[in-house]
Amino acid sequence: MIKSTKNWFENGTPWVWLNAGAVSICLIMVLGLLALIAVRGLGQFWPGNLLEATYTETDGSQIRIIGEVIESQQTPREQLVKLGYRIPGDSELVERQLLKIGNRDHYGLDFRWVIVPSLSDLQHPSELIAMERHEWGNFYGRILALREGDKTVVEGEASWHELEQRLTRKHQIEEQIKEIEKHEIGSINYAMERLRLKRRGLELEGVTGPEAFAEIERQRDQFNAEYELLNAKLAGLYQQINRDSVLTRTAEGTEVIIPLAKIVRVYRPNQMGVLHKSAHYISKLGEFIFDDPREANTEGGIFPAIFGTVLMVLLMTVFVTPFGVVAAVYLREYAKQGPMIRIIRIAVNNLAGVPSVVYGVFGLGFFVYFLGSNIDQLFYPAALPAPTFGTPGLLWSSLTLAILTVPVVIVATEEGLARIPSAIREGSLALGATRAETLWRTVLPMATPAMMTGLILAVARAAGEVAPLMMVGVVKLAPSLGIDANFPFLHLDRKFMHLGFHIYDVGFQSPNVEAARPLVYATALLLVVIIVALNITAIRIRNQLREKYNATSH
Repeated sequence: MIKSTKNWFENGTPWVWLNAGAVSICLIMVLGLLALIAVRGLGQFWPGNLLEATYTETDGSQIRIIGEVIESQQTPREQLVKLGYRIPGDSELVERQLLKIGNRDHYGLDFRWVIVPSLSDLQHPSELIAMERHEWGNFYGRILALREGDKTVVEGEASWHELEQRLTRKHQIEEQIKEIEKHEIGSINYAMERLRLKRRGLELEGVTGPEAFAEIERQRDQFNAEYELLNAKLAGLYQQINRDSVLTRTAEGTEVIIPLAKIVRVYRPNQMGVLHKSAHYISKLGEFIFDDPREANTEGGIFPAIFGTVLMVLLMTVFVTPFGVVAAVYLREYAKQGPMIRIIRIAVNNLAGVPSVVYGVFGLGFFVYFLGSNIDQLFYPAALPAPTFGTPGLLWSSLTLAILTVPVVIVATEEGLARIPSAIREGSLALGATRAETLWRTVLPMATPAMMTGLILAVARAAGEVAPLMMVGVVKLAPSLGIDANFPFLHLDRKFMHLGFHIYDVGFQSPNVEAARPLVYATALLLVVIIVALNITAIRIRNQLREKYNATSH
């Protein structure tokens, strides 16, 4: 028995099971964390029912409230009594709920905790509305009438159906306004700025004759004429969109007029069935992924942050791959192995442990202030003193993260090159191939899976970095994406949004903490999904390359 137990330990079976158990526990913890983030983040898009009740305050006064239950918890009675609450009954634990009461423009806050036993006359009226607005958050109450200018068009229940039709029309007009402002007028403004820089460049070259500026002035007059036409069209659209308004009533009976232009959507959650709520949920989820943010980034979507994160990672990949591979090839294939090369390898390994914020300081000092300012002096003098590349932007952020992740690519590529048998190199040379041909056609293709492994690790780290980006290009809100229809189409000088910084900004800089908390969870989940998607893509490419060259070697 003792001998069999000894053999059992010696053959390593306990350690295999121990490792398997550790891996299983880690997977369970990771999946549990992702599930928690998903529930907390994605649950905010589900339309909860609205309650209406009379609430007794600590001073005995009563108010009428309308709200959506966000969170519920059990609290010791003694703790609430010390805070001044008058709680009926004698139970030791008292339920309290966090209600989203909305109407922040009237109450000053749109969340509040209430003691459930202090609620009376609790109802769930079907006519209660939840109205999402472009500012001031949600409005909760009732619709009284629909107005057109100063004239009441529809009153009572009929106003709800008329509101749905006019809101659809309002969204169509908004799309037209967005198309004109962001694309047509945006293109004109971009072209006008290029004309201004062209004129300024001629002035710096000493050109003074009016004939040299005649073509510029002609184009400017043409753009001004187009702008005036678009501006007049915009004025008509804004007049249409600002014509309608809704007369509403809050819980305490105050009548409020809300312009239709400030409304995003209106729904009656107490009348919605499961299918209707599911459609609403999908609509909200789509808005979160594909729309621009609003309300200090606590409402709307995060598409600019998604776009900026993916574009920055792709640019970083383009920069880091050739540099890391060339460095690894030199260290492994060409450099004479000795003390100096060992010191360089130690330095490369140590670079991987340098805090990321140090790379941010380096990027700001070298790329932005030194390299960028010199580029502006040489190639963009007409734009000075306004900087073009002498300011944080997409290019410098990508290069900074490329330097941050290049040690990972170098180490992984070197390991891949070291695993290739020397017999393959010698056989290629024996057949008459040069050293460069051997490297390019035989060695590097076989080392490609190792390069992809380094790239996977680099992408995983770069996509989640925030500290260096705060210094070299990321901003709270970027007015324009890094890619558009204006030449040169890819604008590396522009600032951009990033999911990691968006999480930091919403979670720690938002004045409305309760409203921002679900958005933090949802954004964190989306960042994890994007990183996993990028890694899975790289892993599939690596596996295909590995199978290809394994088959070739056989």
